[in-house]
Amino acid sequence: MAMLLVLMPAETEACLRSDAISALARLGVTSIAFVRDDRSLGMVVEGWAFDPMTSAEAVKTAVAGRSPIARTLQPVMEMTLSQGDQR
Repeated sequence: MAMLLVLMPAETEACLRSDAISALARLGVTSIAFVRDDRSLGMVVEGWAFDPMTSAEAVKTAVAGRSPIARTLQPVMEMTLSQGDQR
């Protein structure tokens, strides 16, 4: 499953309009999770048919409009762990 993180300042209001949700679904996004700390708000978008390499700008526009407040981070490495791998 492909993943992309949209990172915004913490004071950004975490609200997705129905048109933004529709736009994300058209891009192949099937899952959205919000994360935050005292400085940042993040929205993790995922989907099996989602291509973060070609859709990052469209995701950012759907979430934050044309405002430069958001930036996107793409995964560098993904790893699956299990207890059987311990040595």
